[in-house]
Amino acid sequence: MNDFLESLGQWIIDASDYVCGYPEFLLLIGGGLFLFIYSGAVSVTKLPKAIKALRNKQAQDSGKEAGQISSVQALLSAIAATVGMGNIAGVAIALSIGGPGVIFWMWVSALVGMTTKFFEGTLSIMYKGKDSAGEVQGGPMYIITEGLGKKWKPLAMTFAAFGLFGTLCFTQANQLVESITTVFTSPMGIENTVGLRFGMGVAIIIIVGFVLLGGIKRIAQFASRIVPLMVVLYFILVAVVMVMNIELLPGVFKSIFQGAFTPEGEIGGFTLVALTGARRAAFVNEAGVGTASMMHGASRNNDAVREGLIAMLGPAIDSGFVCTLTAIPIIIAGNYHVDGVKGLYIALNSFGNLLPYGQYLLMAIVFFFAFSTMFSYSYYGQKCTNFLFGAKHASKYNYFYLATILIAAVIPLDALVGFMDLAFAGMALCTMFTLIMLAPRVKAKMKQYFK
Repeated sequence: MNDFLESLGQWIIDASDYVCGYPEFLLLIGGGLFLFIYSGAVSVTKLPKAIKALRNKQAQDSGKEAGQISSVQALLSAIAATVGMGNIAGVAIALSIGGPGVIFWMWVSALVGMTTKFFEGTLSIMYKGKDSAGEVQGGPMYIITEGLGKKWKPLAMTFAAFGLFGTLCFTQANQLVESITTVFTSPMGIENTVGLRFGMGVAIIIIVGFVLLGGIKRIAQFASRIVPLMVVLYFILVAVVMVMNIELLPGVFKSIFQGAFTPEGEIGGFTLVALTGARRAAFVNEAGVGTASMMHGASRNNDAVREGLIAMLGPAIDSGFVCTLTAIPIIIAGNYHVDGVKGLYIALNSFGNLLPYGQYLLMAIVFFFAFSTMFSYSYYGQKCTNFLFGAKHASKYNYFYLATILIAAVIPLDALVGFMDLAFAGMALCTMFTLIMLAPRVKAKMKQYFK
C-alpha cells in the first residue's frame, strides 16, 4: 500500500511539473496574446482610461447595484490574492534561472496579462447569475452558464470542481512556516519540531479565520487597507536600498535590458530568458485563471467595460511594479547564482546583505503578502462550493480551508501541492476557452463604451 501511495504521489508531482510547465504557459500567454491583438492592445492604448476609471467616484462607492463590494475593493481583493510569495520567492527563482533579463519579459507578460484581466473583469459584469439563495453572483461559472448558455453547465461545474482545490493555500501556509523557522527559530537554537509547526499552524488559522469567517465584506475591507499599506511599505524598504546604492541603479536597468535580448549571445539563452520571465509573470498575476472574475463579479457595478479597465490594473501592480521592487535589490546584491530552488533564501539573503536587519524587515513584508493571499483565496473556494453544492453549504468550505492550513504547516506537501497545481491548470483551461469564445461580445461592448 505504501508503495502504491508513493507511486501515486510521484505520478502527481511528475504530471504537475509537465502540465504546469510550458503547456499551461502557452495556454495563458498564447491566449493572452490573441486577446491583446484582438482588442487592439487595450492594455496599452486604454491605460490612461483605466487609471481614470479607478479614480471615478462610482468605482469607489458601492452604490445600489447588485453585488457586495465596490470596484476598487474588488481590485484590491484580487491583488491581495495575487501579491504573495510568488512576488518575492518566484522572482528570485526566475533570476537564478535566467538572470536580470527575465524582468523585462515579466513586464511584457504583464501587458498581456492586463488584457486578459480586462476581458475577465468585463465578462464578470456582463454575465452574472444567481445562487440557490437568490443572491447575485459572478465568476467563470456564471460567465459560462449565462454567456455560453445552460448547455455548457458541465464546463462551469468542471471549473468549480477544479477551483475547490486550486485555490487552497498549501504553498503559502507551508512557506510562511518555513520562513519563520529559517529567520527566527533556527538561529535562536529552537528545534524545528512537529509541535512547533503545529503551534504556528494554529496561530495562522486564528488570524485567517478571524477575517475569512466575516465573509466577502470583511475580506474586502481588510484588503482595501492591507494592500495599499503592504505595497507602500515594500516600496519604502526597496527605496532605502536604492538610495543607499544609487550609483549601481543604472547598471541594474542596463543588465535587465541587455540580458533580455543578448544573454551570452545565444538564441537558446534568449529563449530561456524570455520564457522564464513571461512564465513567472503569468503565474504571479493569475490572468486567465478565473480567480479575478470571481472577485470582480461581486462588484456593485453595472458598467462592464469600466470594471474591465479597473481589473486590468492588477497585473501592472503585482507582476509589474511589485516584482520589479523585488528584482532591484537582488540584482544589486548579485547573489542569485545558486543551485536548486531557493527563492526565499535568495531574497532574504539579498536584503540582509544590503540593509541592517534587512532579512527581518523583508520577513515582515512576507507576513503581509502570505496572509493577504490566504484571505482572498478562501473566498474563491467558497464561491465554487456555493455553485456546486448550494448557498447553504458554502460557509462549510471555510472550515475545510482552515484545516488544510494546519496540514500545510505540519507535513511535507509535494504531492498535495502538485495536485493543487493541476487543479489550477484546469481552472485556466476552462477560463481561457470561455474568454476566447465570448471575446466578440466584449469587443462589441468596447465599441459602445469608447464611442
